Amino acid sequence: MADRVPLDFDPPVRRLRALLLGIGDAELAGPTPCPAWTVAALLDHLMGLSYAFTQAARKRTDAPGTDGPPPDPSAQHLARHWRSSLPVLLEELSTAWKDPASWAGTSQAGGVTMPAASLGIVAMNELIMHSWDLARATGQEIAADPRTLDVLIEFLSQGPAEGTPGLFGPVTPTDSEATMLDQAVALAGRDPNWRRPPRRRAVSAPAA
Repeated sequence: MADRVPLDFDPPVRRLRALLLGIGDAELAGPTPCPAWTVAALLDHLMGLSYAFTQAARKRTDAPGTDGPPPDPSAQHLARHWRSSLPVLLEELSTAWKDPASWAGTSQAGGVTMPAASLGIVAMNELIMHSWDLARATGQEIAADPRTLDVLIEFLSQGPAEGTPGLFGPVTPTDSEATMLDQAVALAGRDPNWRRPPRRRAVSAPAA
């Protein structure tokens, strides 16, 4: 693959790191587009996948997260210092996939072995989709490079319309005016129109 790599992880990592700065502690218990996952559980998942796909890029098959399915995301398992440790894990992920060798041959993550180039696309899809999840769950905006989205749309279009248990839900219909990001989100089984529920306003006690 000479000195080129198919996908650049730097832009989505920068966008995700910016999203992390906009998350307050009060939002950690809030819902996300991922059923049954709170914001804290989603962050826990992001930490685990960042580490696992970094090891996959390095061709490590003996590291945690590479030789078996990851544990279910949990708010209770979220690292106490996630605000400082998750950005580091994301930077390591981006750096690992800059090496052309990471895209060659085969790699393993979550106990699944596949062509490294395909696994790199899976890693990018996880990063983009969960960045969207996090943005919607915390009321922030998110964007993605059209060239990257083109690759993800092609990848996601190859899956069954009824979804893949444990990975993607059923494809959500979109109209002809849907953005590329909305198309990718819908193909991954999410509702592009999902928004976090309105926060309940505190009710003041009546004056005595």
